[in-house]
Amino acid sequence: MISLVIEQNLCAIVFNEKNKQTARVLLGGGKLVGYTSNSFSIKRGKAIYTYDERGKRIGTKLV
Repeated sequence: MISLVIEQNLCAIVFNEKNKQTARVLLGGGKLVGYTSNSFSIKRGKAIYTYDERGKRIGTKLV
C-alpha cells in the first residue's frame, strides 16, 4: 500500500505505510501528477503513465 510518493533527484520515490521505500521510477522529463493507495501517475509529454506500488507500469493514457 502506498502512503507517500515524492519527486526527488529526477525520480518518483514510493513509500509504503511503514515508511519503507518500495520503488523508484525515473521521471524521464515528466512530472508526478498524483497517487492513491494502490498506484501513482507520471505525465510525460502527451501521456500519463500509471504504476503500481513496486514501480511496475500498469497503464498508459493519452491526453
